[in-house]
Amino acid sequence: MVVNIKPDESPLWLTVVTGFLPWLLIIFFFFYASRAMQNRMTGGGSGGIFNFSRSRARRYERSDNGPTFDDVAGLESAKQDLQEVVDYLKSPTKFQRLGAKMPKGILMMGAPGTGKTLLAKAPAAEAEVPFFSISGSEFIELYVGVGASRVRDMFANARKEAPSLIFIDEIDSVGRVRGTGLGGGNDEREQTLNQILAEMDGFEPEEVVVVLAATNRPDVLDPALLRPGRFDRKVILELPQKKARREILRVHTRKTPLADDVDLEKIAAMTVGFSGADIENLVNEAALHAARTDASALTDLDFLYARDKVVMGTERKDLINVSERARIACHESGHALTALLLPHSDPVQKVSIVPRGRALGVTEQLPTEDRHNIDELYLKERLQILLGGRGAEKLMYGNISSGAANDLKEATSLARSMVVNWGMSEEMGPLCFRDGEAHPFLGRELAEPRSYSEATAQLIDQEIRRLLQEAEAAVLQLLGTHRDSLQRLVDDLLEHESLDHQQILALLDEDKPRHIKES
Repeated sequence: MVVNIKPDESPLWLTVVTGFLPWLLIIFFFFYASRAMQNRMTGGGSGGIFNFSRSRARRYERSDNGPTFDDVAGLESAKQDLQEVVDYLKSPTKFQRLGAKMPKGILMMGAPGTGKTLLAKAPAAEAEVPFFSISGSEFIELYVGVGASRVRDMFANARKEAPSLIFIDEIDSVGRVRGTGLGGGNDEREQTLNQILAEMDGFEPEEVVVVLAATNRPDVLDPALLRPGRFDRKVILELPQKKARREILRVHTRKTPLADDVDLEKIAAMTVGFSGADIENLVNEAALHAARTDASALTDLDFLYARDKVVMGTERKDLINVSERARIACHESGHALTALLLPHSDPVQKVSIVPRGRALGVTEQLPTEDRHNIDELYLKERLQILLGGRGAEKLMYGNISSGAANDLKEATSLARSMVVNWGMSEEMGPLCFRDGEAHPFLGRELAEPRSYSEATAQLIDQEIRRLLQEAEAAVLQLLGTHRDSLQRLVDDLLEHESLDHQQILALLDEDKPRHIKES
Protein backbone atom coordinates (compact mmCIF):
# COMPACT_ATOMS: atom_id res chain seq x y z
CA MET A 1 0.00 0.00 0.00
CA VAL A 2 1.36 3.42 -0.99
CA VAL A 3 0.51 6.50 1.08
CA ASN A 4 1.09 9.94 -0.49
CA ILE A 5 1.47 12.75 2.03
CA LYS A 6 1.27 16.33 0.73
CA PRO A 7 2.67 19.16 2.92
CA ASP A 8 0.32 21.97 3.83
CA GLU A 9 0.86 24.94 1.58
CA SER A 10 1.63 28.14 3.58
CA PRO A 11 -0.24 31.29 2.63
CA LEU A 12 1.59 33.66 0.35
CA TRP A 13 1.47 36.54 2.84
CA LEU A 14 3.19 34.43 5.51
CA THR A 15 6.02 33.59 3.11
CA VAL A 16 6.53 37.27 2.26
CA VAL A 17 6.57 38.35 5.92
CA THR A 18 9.00 35.59 6.87
CA GLY A 19 11.36 36.63 4.09
CA PHE A 20 11.32 40.36 4.90
CA LEU A 21 11.25 40.15 8.72
CA PRO A 22 15.05 39.73 9.22
CA TRP A 23 15.68 42.73 6.97
CA LEU A 24 13.16 44.82 8.85
CA LEU A 25 14.80 43.92 12.14
CA ILE A 26 18.26 44.91 10.80
CA ILE A 27 16.93 48.25 9.48
CA PHE A 28 15.18 48.96 12.80
CA PHE A 29 18.40 48.17 14.74
CA PHE A 30 20.52 50.57 12.67
CA PHE A 31 17.86 53.29 12.88
CA TYR A 32 17.64 52.94 16.67
CA ALA A 33 21.44 52.94 17.06
CA SER A 34 21.75 56.04 14.87
CA ARG A 35 19.13 57.93 16.87
CA ALA A 36 20.78 56.94 20.15
CA MET A 37 24.16 58.17 18.94
CA GLN A 38 22.66 61.48 17.80
CA ASN A 39 20.99 61.97 21.18
CA ARG A 40 24.25 61.34 23.01
CA MET A 41 26.10 63.82 20.78
CA THR A 42 23.44 66.52 21.10
CA GLY A 43 22.88 66.07 24.82
CA GLY A 44 19.53 64.29 24.41
CA GLY A 45 16.14 65.93 24.04
CA SER A 46 14.09 66.53 20.96
CA GLY A 47 15.37 67.66 17.65
CA GLY A 48 17.87 64.85 17.03
CA ILE A 49 20.12 65.60 14.13
CA PHE A 50 18.65 69.11 13.78
CA ASN A 51 20.31 70.09 17.09
CA PHE A 52 23.65 68.63 16.09
CA SER A 53 25.02 71.78 14.48
CA ARG A 54 23.79 74.18 17.15
CA SER A 55 26.27 75.99 19.36
CA ARG A 56 27.22 74.38 22.65
CA ALA A 57 28.15 77.71 24.21
CA ARG A 58 26.90 77.98 27.77
CA ARG A 59 24.83 81.10 28.30
CA TYR A 60 24.97 82.97 31.59
CA GLU A 61 22.06 85.30 32.37
CA ARG A 62 22.31 88.79 33.70
CA SER A 63 20.94 87.56 37.03
CA ASP A 64 23.62 84.90 37.46
CA ASN A 65 25.99 85.63 40.32
CA GLY A 66 29.21 85.47 38.34
CA PRO A 67 32.63 86.65 39.51
CA THR A 68 33.28 90.38 39.54
CA PHE A 69 36.51 92.34 39.47
CA ASP A 70 36.54 92.20 43.28
CA ASP A 71 36.91 88.43 43.05
CA VAL A 72 39.95 88.76 40.76
CA ALA A 73 42.98 89.77 42.83
CA GLY A 74 46.48 90.62 41.70
CA LEU A 75 45.76 91.40 38.04
CA GLU A 76 45.41 95.16 38.19
CA SER A 77 46.77 96.02 34.74
CA ALA A 78 44.66 93.31 33.09
CA LYS A 79 41.56 94.47 34.96
CA GLN A 80 42.20 98.01 33.78
CA ASP A 81 42.19 96.83 30.15
CA LEU A 82 38.95 94.93 30.65
CA GLN A 83 37.30 97.77 32.55
CA GLU A 84 37.09 99.56 29.19
CA VAL A 85 35.03 96.60 27.95
CA VAL A 86 32.60 97.08 30.84
CA ASP A 87 32.27 100.81 30.17
CA TYR A 88 31.69 100.14 26.48
CA LEU A 89 29.03 97.48 27.12
CA LYS A 90 27.22 99.72 29.60
CA SER A 91 27.18 102.87 27.45
CA PRO A 92 28.43 102.28 23.90
CA THR A 93 27.05 105.60 22.65
CA LYS A 94 29.59 107.47 24.79
CA PHE A 95 32.35 105.91 22.71
CA GLN A 96 30.56 105.90 19.37
CA ARG A 97 29.75 109.63 19.37
CA LEU A 98 33.48 110.33 19.61
CA GLY A 99 34.28 107.94 16.81
CA ALA A 100 35.91 105.42 19.14
CA LYS A 101 35.51 101.72 18.41
CA MET A 102 36.01 98.97 20.92
CA PRO A 103 38.40 96.21 19.82
CA LYS A 104 36.41 93.37 18.33
CA GLY A 105 38.52 90.78 20.12
CA ILE A 106 40.66 90.67 23.24
CA LEU A 107 43.15 87.83 23.60
CA MET A 108 44.28 86.89 27.11
CA MET A 109 47.62 85.12 27.22
CA GLY A 110 49.25 83.52 30.24
CA ALA A 111 50.43 80.37 31.92
CA PRO A 112 47.85 77.84 33.18
CA GLY A 113 46.25 78.91 36.44
CA THR A 114 46.88 82.64 36.11
CA GLY A 115 43.17 83.50 36.06
CA LYS A 116 42.30 83.91 32.37
CA THR A 117 38.89 82.22 32.57
CA LEU A 118 37.98 83.92 35.85
CA LEU A 119 38.96 87.32 34.47
CA ALA A 120 36.93 86.76 31.29
CA LYS A 121 33.71 86.23 33.26
CA ALA A 122 34.12 89.39 35.33
CA PRO A 123 33.25 91.97 32.61
CA ALA A 124 29.93 90.23 31.87
CA ALA A 125 28.94 90.29 35.56
CA GLU A 126 30.05 93.90 35.99
CA ALA A 127 28.22 95.11 32.88
CA GLU A 128 25.23 92.78 33.46
CA VAL A 129 25.15 91.50 29.89
CA PRO A 130 24.66 87.96 28.51
CA PHE A 131 27.82 85.88 28.51
CA PHE A 132 28.40 83.00 26.06
CA SER A 133 31.23 80.67 27.09
CA ILE A 134 32.65 77.77 25.08
CA SER A 135 35.90 75.83 24.79
CA GLY A 136 37.69 75.76 21.45
CA SER A 137 37.66 71.98 21.41
CA GLU A 138 33.82 71.92 21.51
CA PHE A 139 33.58 73.22 17.96
CA ILE A 140 35.24 70.19 16.36
CA GLU A 141 33.27 67.00 15.78
CA LEU A 142 33.50 63.94 13.55
CA TYR A 143 31.35 65.36 10.77
CA VAL A 144 32.63 68.00 8.35
CA GLY A 145 30.96 71.41 8.65
CA VAL A 146 29.69 71.00 12.21
CA GLY A 147 32.30 73.34 13.70
CA ALA A 148 31.58 76.17 11.26
CA SER A 149 27.84 75.73 11.79
CA ARG A 150 28.25 75.96 15.57
CA VAL A 151 30.31 79.14 15.17
CA ARG A 152 27.55 80.72 13.06
CA ASP A 153 24.90 79.71 15.57
CA MET A 154 26.87 81.08 18.55
CA PHE A 155 27.53 84.45 16.93
CA ALA A 156 23.89 84.67 15.78
CA ASN A 157 22.70 84.13 19.36
CA ALA A 158 25.14 86.76 20.64
CA ARG A 159 23.94 89.28 18.05
CA LYS A 160 20.31 88.70 19.02
CA GLU A 161 21.07 89.55 22.64
CA ALA A 162 23.55 92.37 22.06
CA PRO A 163 25.14 93.95 23.98
CA SER A 164 26.76 90.64 24.85
CA LEU A 165 30.11 88.99 25.36
CA ILE A 166 31.54 85.80 23.84
CA PHE A 167 34.38 83.88 25.54
CA ILE A 168 36.34 81.15 23.69
CA ASP A 169 38.58 79.28 26.10
CA GLU A 170 41.68 77.43 24.85
CA ILE A 171 41.33 79.01 21.42
CA ASP A 172 44.64 77.43 20.36
CA SER A 173 42.82 74.10 19.93
CA VAL A 174 40.94 75.56 16.95
CA GLY A 175 43.00 78.62 16.02
CA ARG A 176 46.37 77.07 15.19
CA VAL A 177 48.33 78.00 12.10
CA ARG A 178 46.55 76.86 8.96
CA GLY A 179 48.15 74.68 6.32
CA THR A 180 49.52 72.19 8.86
CA GLY A 181 48.51 68.75 10.00
CA LEU A 182 47.38 65.62 8.22
CA GLY A 183 43.99 64.24 7.26
CA GLY A 184 40.44 65.55 7.04
CA GLY A 185 40.28 66.54 10.72
CA ASN A 186 42.66 69.35 9.91
CA ASP A 187 40.33 70.59 7.11
CA GLU A 188 37.46 70.72 9.59
CA ARG A 189 39.57 72.72 12.03
CA GLU A 190 40.53 75.19 9.30
CA GLN A 191 36.92 75.60 8.22
CA THR A 192 35.96 76.39 11.80
CA LEU A 193 38.76 78.94 12.12
CA ASN A 194 37.78 80.56 8.81
CA GLN A 195 34.21 80.88 10.06
CA ILE A 196 35.38 82.57 13.28
CA LEU A 197 37.38 85.06 11.22
CA ALA A 198 34.42 85.71 8.93
CA GLU A 199 32.05 86.28 11.85
CA MET A 200 34.41 88.74 13.53
CA ASP A 201 34.77 90.64 10.25
CA GLY A 202 30.99 90.71 9.85
CA PHE A 203 30.16 92.78 12.92
CA GLU A 204 28.15 95.88 12.10
CA PRO A 205 29.09 99.16 13.84
CA GLU A 206 25.85 99.16 15.84
CA GLU A 207 26.33 95.56 17.04
CA VAL A 208 27.82 95.66 20.52
CA VAL A 209 29.41 92.19 20.77
CA VAL A 210 32.88 91.72 22.27
CA VAL A 211 34.84 88.50 21.80
CA LEU A 212 37.26 87.36 24.50
CA ALA A 213 39.63 84.43 24.06
CA ALA A 214 42.22 82.76 26.25
CA THR A 215 45.30 80.69 25.47
CA ASN A 216 48.57 79.58 27.01
CA ARG A 217 50.09 78.92 23.56
CA PRO A 218 50.02 82.24 21.67
CA ASP A 219 53.02 81.10 19.61
CA VAL A 220 50.92 78.57 17.65
CA LEU A 221 48.00 80.88 16.77
CA ASP A 222 47.29 81.76 13.16
CA PRO A 223 48.53 85.29 12.30
CA ALA A 224 45.13 86.10 10.80
CA LEU A 225 43.62 85.90 14.28
CA LEU A 226 46.05 88.43 15.69
CA ARG A 227 45.88 91.13 13.05
CA PRO A 228 44.16 94.49 13.78
CA GLY A 229 40.40 94.23 13.43
CA ARG A 230 40.17 90.82 15.08
CA PHE A 231 42.07 90.00 18.28
CA ASP A 232 43.92 93.29 18.12
CA ARG A 233 44.26 93.77 21.88
CA LYS A 234 46.46 91.39 23.87
CA VAL A 235 46.25 91.12 27.64
CA ILE A 236 49.20 89.30 29.20
CA LEU A 237 48.69 87.60 32.56
CA GLU A 238 51.95 86.93 34.38
CA LEU A 239 52.51 84.87 37.50
CA PRO A 240 51.58 87.05 40.49
CA GLN A 241 54.25 88.99 42.37
CA LYS A 242 54.46 89.11 46.16
CA LYS A 243 51.91 91.89 46.62
CA ALA A 244 49.52 90.19 44.20
CA ARG A 245 49.94 86.84 45.95
CA ARG A 246 49.01 88.47 49.25
CA GLU A 247 45.83 89.88 47.70
CA ILE A 248 44.96 86.49 46.18
CA LEU A 249 45.44 84.88 49.59
CA ARG A 250 43.04 87.39 51.10
CA VAL A 251 40.42 86.57 48.47
CA HIS A 252 40.68 82.81 49.04
CA THR A 253 40.69 83.11 52.85
CA ARG A 254 37.72 85.50 53.11
CA LYS A 255 35.42 82.70 54.26
CA THR A 256 38.12 80.74 56.08
CA PRO A 257 38.75 81.21 59.83
CA LEU A 258 42.43 82.00 60.45
CA ALA A 259 44.34 81.72 63.73
CA ASP A 260 46.23 84.70 65.12
CA ASP A 261 49.62 83.28 64.11
CA VAL A 262 48.77 83.26 60.39
CA ASP A 263 50.69 85.97 58.52
CA LEU A 264 49.56 86.31 54.91
CA GLU A 265 52.60 88.46 54.14
CA LYS A 266 54.87 85.59 55.20
CA ILE A 267 52.87 83.05 53.19
CA ALA A 268 53.04 85.29 50.13
CA ALA A 269 56.81 85.52 50.51
CA MET A 270 57.23 81.73 50.55
CA THR A 271 55.03 81.07 47.52
CA VAL A 272 57.30 82.49 44.81
CA GLY A 273 56.30 81.13 41.42
CA PHE A 274 52.77 80.15 42.51
CA SER A 275 49.89 80.94 40.17
CA GLY A 276 46.45 81.97 41.38
CA ALA A 277 45.24 78.38 41.02
CA ASP A 278 48.25 77.14 43.00
CA ILE A 279 47.43 79.55 45.84
CA GLU A 280 43.81 78.43 45.85
CA ASN A 281 45.00 74.83 46.09
CA LEU A 282 47.39 75.79 48.90
CA VAL A 283 44.55 77.27 50.98
CA ASN A 284 42.40 74.20 50.32
CA GLU A 285 45.19 71.80 51.36
CA ALA A 286 45.72 73.82 54.55
CA ALA A 287 42.00 73.65 55.29
CA LEU A 288 41.95 69.88 54.71
CA HIS A 289 44.89 69.44 57.07
CA ALA A 290 43.19 71.54 59.75
CA ALA A 291 39.93 69.61 59.33
CA ARG A 292 41.72 66.30 59.91
CA THR A 293 42.73 67.56 63.36
CA ASP A 294 39.26 69.00 64.14
CA ALA A 295 40.75 72.48 64.44
CA SER A 296 38.50 75.53 64.63
CA ALA A 297 40.81 77.70 62.50
CA LEU A 298 43.75 77.40 60.13
CA THR A 299 47.14 77.90 61.75
CA ASP A 300 50.57 78.76 60.41
CA LEU A 301 51.57 75.09 60.67
CA ASP A 302 48.66 74.12 58.42
CA PHE A 303 49.94 76.46 55.71
CA LEU A 304 53.52 75.19 56.11
CA TYR A 305 52.30 71.61 55.78
CA ALA A 306 50.22 72.51 52.71
CA ARG A 307 53.12 74.30 51.05
CA ASP A 308 55.48 71.36 51.55
CA LYS A 309 52.87 69.03 50.11
CA VAL A 310 52.21 71.24 47.06
CA VAL A 311 55.88 71.96 46.32
CA MET A 312 57.61 68.72 47.30
CA GLY A 313 54.81 66.16 47.20
CA THR A 314 53.16 63.93 49.77
CA GLU A 315 55.42 62.52 52.46
CA ARG A 316 56.15 58.84 51.92
CA LYS A 317 56.67 56.32 54.69
CA ASP A 318 59.20 54.26 52.77
CA LEU A 319 61.75 52.34 54.78
CA ILE A 320 65.25 53.25 53.60
CA ASN A 321 68.22 51.24 54.84
CA VAL A 322 70.89 52.91 56.96
CA SER A 323 73.57 53.17 54.28
CA GLU A 324 71.24 54.73 51.69
CA ARG A 325 69.85 57.13 54.26
CA ALA A 326 73.36 58.31 55.16
CA ARG A 327 74.21 58.83 51.50
CA ILE A 328 71.03 60.82 50.91
CA ALA A 329 71.89 63.00 53.92
CA CYS A 330 75.36 63.59 52.47
CA HIS A 331 73.92 64.49 49.10
CA GLU A 332 71.35 66.98 50.44
CA SER A 333 73.90 68.46 52.84
CA GLY A 334 76.16 69.11 49.85
CA HIS A 335 73.40 71.07 48.13
CA ALA A 336 72.52 73.03 51.27
CA LEU A 337 76.07 73.90 52.33
CA THR A 338 77.05 74.97 48.80
CA ALA A 339 74.04 77.28 48.65
CA LEU A 340 74.89 78.74 52.07
CA LEU A 341 78.53 79.36 51.19
CA LEU A 342 77.97 81.07 47.83
CA PRO A 343 77.25 84.79 48.26
CA HIS A 344 74.78 85.29 45.38
CA SER A 345 72.59 82.22 45.80
CA ASP A 346 69.04 82.15 47.15
CA PRO A 347 68.69 81.42 50.90
CA VAL A 348 68.17 77.81 51.96
CA GLN A 349 64.76 77.49 53.59
CA LYS A 350 64.70 73.78 54.32
CA VAL A 351 66.68 70.59 53.83
CA SER A 352 65.11 67.19 54.38
CA ILE A 353 65.83 63.50 53.84
CA VAL A 354 62.16 62.52 54.21
CA PRO A 355 61.03 60.97 50.90
CA ARG A 356 58.39 63.13 49.19
CA GLY A 357 56.81 62.52 45.82
CA ARG A 358 59.49 61.00 43.59
CA ALA A 359 62.40 62.51 45.54
CA LEU A 360 64.30 60.76 48.32
CA GLY A 361 65.42 64.08 49.75
CA VAL A 362 65.07 67.77 49.03
CA THR A 363 66.90 71.05 49.55
CA GLU A 364 64.60 74.02 49.18
CA GLN A 365 65.74 77.52 48.28
CA LEU A 366 63.58 80.62 48.05
CA PRO A 367 64.56 84.02 46.66
CA THR A 368 64.13 86.98 48.99
CA GLU A 369 62.25 88.85 46.25
CA ASP A 370 60.74 88.21 42.84
CA ARG A 371 63.40 88.03 40.16
CA HIS A 372 62.89 89.19 36.57
CA ASN A 373 66.46 89.19 35.29
CA ILE A 374 69.27 86.73 36.03
CA ASP A 375 72.96 87.55 35.68
CA GLU A 376 75.80 85.26 34.70
CA LEU A 377 77.32 85.12 38.19
CA TYR A 378 74.07 83.85 39.70
CA LEU A 379 73.76 81.18 37.00
CA LYS A 380 77.30 79.91 37.52
CA GLU A 381 76.66 79.62 41.26
CA ARG A 382 73.43 77.80 40.44
CA LEU A 383 75.45 75.22 38.50
CA GLN A 384 77.66 74.70 41.55
CA ILE A 385 74.62 74.21 43.80
CA LEU A 386 73.16 71.63 41.41
CA LEU A 387 76.46 69.73 41.47
CA GLY A 388 76.89 70.18 45.22
CA GLY A 389 75.18 66.89 46.11
CA ARG A 390 77.30 64.92 43.68
CA GLY A 391 80.42 66.75 44.92
CA ALA A 392 79.64 65.90 48.55
CA GLU A 393 79.26 62.22 47.70
CA LYS A 394 82.55 62.26 45.79
CA LEU A 395 84.29 63.98 48.69
CA MET A 396 82.89 61.85 51.52
CA TYR A 397 82.58 58.44 49.79
CA GLY A 398 85.18 58.66 47.05
CA ASN A 399 82.60 57.71 44.41
CA ILE A 400 79.25 58.87 43.05
CA SER A 401 75.77 57.37 42.84
CA SER A 402 72.73 57.62 40.56
CA GLY A 403 71.04 60.02 43.00
CA ALA A 404 72.35 63.03 41.07
CA ALA A 405 70.62 62.07 37.80
CA ASN A 406 68.03 64.85 37.93
CA ASP A 407 70.66 67.37 39.12
CA LEU A 408 72.81 66.56 36.10
CA LYS A 409 69.86 66.88 33.75
CA GLU A 410 68.93 70.30 35.13
CA ALA A 411 72.55 71.50 35.21
CA THR A 412 73.14 70.43 31.60
CA SER A 413 69.95 72.17 30.47
CA LEU A 414 70.95 75.36 32.30
CA ALA A 415 74.49 75.30 30.84
CA ARG A 416 73.08 74.79 27.33
CA SER A 417 70.76 77.78 27.76
CA MET A 418 73.72 79.88 28.90
CA VAL A 419 75.67 78.99 25.77
CA VAL A 420 72.93 78.73 23.14
CA ASN A 421 70.35 81.30 24.20
CA TRP A 422 72.00 83.90 26.43
CA GLY A 423 75.43 84.36 24.86
CA MET A 424 77.32 83.59 28.10
CA SER A 425 80.26 81.92 26.38
CA GLU A 426 83.34 83.87 25.37
CA GLU A 427 84.22 81.19 22.82
CA MET A 428 80.82 81.34 21.10
CA GLY A 429 80.41 85.10 21.39
CA PRO A 430 77.19 87.13 21.56
CA LEU A 431 75.14 84.78 19.40
CA CYS A 432 71.83 82.98 19.83
CA PHE A 433 71.60 79.57 18.19
CA ARG A 434 68.10 78.34 17.41
CA ASP A 435 67.57 74.64 17.94
CA GLY A 436 64.93 72.70 16.05
CA GLU A 437 61.48 73.93 17.07
CA ALA A 438 58.32 71.89 17.44
CA HIS A 439 55.84 72.25 14.61
CA PRO A 440 52.78 74.18 15.86
CA PHE A 441 50.38 71.42 14.84
CA LEU A 442 52.33 68.21 14.43
CA GLY A 443 54.01 68.57 17.82
CA ARG A 444 57.44 67.87 19.23
CA GLU A 445 58.25 64.72 17.28
CA LEU A 446 58.54 66.44 13.90
CA ALA A 447 61.00 69.27 14.49
CA GLU A 448 62.67 71.65 12.10
CA PRO A 449 66.41 71.14 11.57
CA ARG A 450 68.79 73.26 13.63
CA SER A 451 70.17 76.39 12.04
CA TYR A 452 73.90 75.82 12.66
CA SER A 453 76.60 73.49 11.38
CA GLU A 454 77.94 70.29 12.88
CA ALA A 455 81.21 72.04 13.76
CA THR A 456 79.27 74.70 15.69
CA ALA A 457 77.30 71.95 17.45
CA GLN A 458 80.55 70.34 18.61
CA LEU A 459 81.82 73.69 19.86
CA ILE A 460 78.56 74.21 21.79
CA ASP A 461 78.99 70.80 23.42
CA GLN A 462 82.56 71.70 24.40
CA GLU A 463 81.41 74.94 26.02
CA ILE A 464 78.65 73.17 27.93
CA ARG A 465 81.15 70.60 29.16
CA ARG A 466 83.57 73.36 30.19
CA LEU A 467 80.93 75.17 32.26
CA LEU A 468 79.95 71.99 34.07
CA GLN A 469 83.53 70.87 34.72
CA GLU A 470 84.47 74.30 36.07
CA ALA A 471 81.43 74.23 38.36
CA GLU A 472 82.31 70.75 39.61
CA ALA A 473 85.93 71.72 40.33
CA ALA A 474 84.79 74.84 42.20
CA VAL A 475 82.27 72.97 44.35
CA LEU A 476 84.77 70.24 45.25
CA GLN A 477 87.24 72.87 46.41
CA LEU A 478 84.53 74.74 48.35
CA LEU A 479 83.22 71.67 50.16
CA GLY A 480 86.71 70.37 50.80
CA THR A 481 87.58 73.61 52.60
CA HIS A 482 84.46 73.28 54.80
CA ARG A 483 84.47 69.51 55.24
CA ASP A 484 83.90 69.74 59.00
CA SER A 485 80.75 71.84 58.46
CA LEU A 486 79.57 69.31 55.89
CA GLN A 487 80.03 66.41 58.31
CA ARG A 488 78.24 68.28 61.11
CA LEU A 489 75.31 69.04 58.79
CA VAL A 490 75.11 65.38 57.72
CA ASP A 491 75.07 64.15 61.32
CA ASP A 492 72.37 66.61 62.38
CA LEU A 493 70.26 65.80 59.34
CA LEU A 494 70.44 62.07 60.09
CA GLU A 495 69.26 62.80 63.62
CA HIS A 496 66.39 65.20 62.86
CA GLU A 497 65.56 64.29 59.22
CA SER A 498 64.53 67.90 58.43
CA LEU A 499 66.22 71.22 59.22
CA ASP A 500 64.92 74.73 58.56
CA HIS A 501 66.93 77.87 57.83
CA GLN A 502 67.48 78.94 61.42
CA GLN A 503 68.48 75.45 62.56
CA ILE A 504 71.10 75.24 59.81
CA LEU A 505 72.55 78.65 60.70
CA ALA A 506 72.67 77.77 64.40
CA LEU A 507 74.43 74.51 63.58
CA LEU A 508 77.10 76.26 61.52
CA ASP A 509 77.41 79.33 63.74
CA GLU A 510 80.79 78.32 65.19
CA ASP A 511 82.69 78.35 61.90
CA LYS A 512 80.20 80.09 59.65
CA PRO A 513 81.87 82.03 56.81
CA ARG A 514 81.34 85.75 56.82
CA HIS A 515 79.22 85.78 53.67
CA ILE A 516 76.63 83.20 54.81
CA LYS A 517 73.26 84.97 54.57
CA GLU A 518 71.32 85.50 57.77
CA SER A 519 67.99 86.21 56.11
